[in-house]
Amino acid sequence: MERLDKILVSQGVGSRSEVQKLIKKKNVAVDGEIVTKPDYKVEPENAEIKVAGQALSFKKHLYIMMNKPAGVVSATKDSRDKTVLDILPDKLRRKNLAPVGRLDKDTEGLMIISDDGEFAHRVLSPKKHIYKKYYAELNGKLTEKMIESFKNGITLKDGTRFLPAELTILSENSAYVEIREGKFHQVKKMFSSQGLSVTYLKRVKIGGLSLDSNLHIGECRELTDYEKQTIFIGI
Repeated sequence: MERLDKILVSQGVGSRSEVQKLIKKKNVAVDGEIVTKPDYKVEPENAEIKVAGQALSFKKHLYIMMNKPAGVVSATKDSRDKTVLDILPDKLRRKNLAPVGRLDKDTEGLMIISDDGEFAHRVLSPKKHIYKKYYAELNGKLTEKMIESFKNGITLKDGTRFLPAELTILSENSAYVEIREGKFHQVKKMFSSQGLSVTYLKRVKIGGLSLDSNLHIGECRELTDYEKQTIFIGI
């Protein structure tokens, strides 16, 4: 059982003060009865809640897939740049949303956003070994030798060690890379150790979840229950 005003805030209906005004002005009904007290207790999963005559589809948590654009940062707040939360459509905005992991500012592609902390922990936990797949374009020629270097794991001159990764060459200057870590600028640093610079980088897969090819840059949508499960396939 939760307070009615808290439920409405969690579903993105408005701020605490805004939903309290809605309730007091008789704009909210629970199971067909008008409720005027913000602290009225409701079991949201089993009650029919209507706001201004419109049924509220209660969701305990929200899971969003975004095709992140370059120039947008993976953060909840930033004083200089737009964040992934800033570009969410109004219908998907709600309290406590946060990016699950991060992508560099200039990297595009698959980003998951959620308000489910336990889910985020499962996705990011090093113990889960969830692979992330990237498409990369380089400023030079890729070689078979680099495949072996990635496969064996790369150690940088400063001692930073990257776990074994899979490099699949697509053309002389483009490839897929699969890593199971998320160290700062990892893909770029791995290629840099081979004398190459990344000119374009896009994340296309997390675990078994692929970026929806119908999502244009900057667009997003809710994940299905099946898609959430595919992230952890094989773990």
